[in-house]
Amino acid sequence: MIQGKLIILSAPSGAGKTTLVNFLLTRDLKIAFSVSATSRKKRPHEVEGKDYYFISADEFKEKIKNDEFLEWEEVYRDHYYGTLKSEIERIWSVGLNVILDVDVKGGLNIKKKYGGRALSVFIMPPSVKELEKRLIKRSTESIGKLKGRIAKAEAELKHAGEFDVIIINDNLEKAKRETLVTVTGFLKQPYQSS
Repeated sequence: MIQGKLIILSAPSGAGKTTLVNFLLTRDLKIAFSVSATSRKKRPHEVEGKDYYFISADEFKEKIKNDEFLEWEEVYRDHYYGTLKSEIERIWSVGLNVILDVDVKGGLNIKKKYGGRALSVFIMPPSVKELEKRLIKRSTESIGKLKGRIAKAEAELKHAGEFDVIIINDNLEKAKRETLVTVTGFLKQPYQSS
C-alpha cells in the first residue's frame, strides 16, 4: 500500500487545534481527517464515523489486545480514546495524507512511530490565563472539570518543545496562516526514509 504523510495537531483543550484542523480541511491539501475511536457514549449532536467511531469499552479493550491502535489512552475510567491503524490505512489507500487532532501524549507517540513521515505541530495558547478564559466562555464544564483541564493543560505545555513546530494561537487569522504555510511546506517535501 502507498503510504502518505501524517500531520499531527496537538494542544491543550481550548487552544484552538480543532478550529485549525477544520480550517486546513477546507484548503486544497489532499488531506483527510482521521476519525478517532472512543468508548464513551455518543452525544446527541454527534455522528458515528464523522465525530468518532463509538464502540463499547469491552470492544475497545479487545482492539488494544489485538494491537489495532496506533495510540490510545484511558482518559477516565472505561472512557478510552484512540487512533485505529485501519483509519490511517483507509485514508492512505485513497491517496490522501492524514490529519490528526489528538492530545499531546498521543501526538508524541504517533510522531515517534512515523518519524519524518509525520509533522507534529503544537498549538500554544497565549497563556494559561487566556486558556482558562476560553474554557469558561465555552461553558461546557463544571468548575471541578475546568480545574482538571487547566491542570492537564499546564502539564501538556511542558511538552511543547518536543514537537516539530510550535504555533502560538494569540490571533486566529495569524495562526491559520502560519499553520497553512507550515503544513503546505511539509507536504511539498519529498519523504526521505531513513
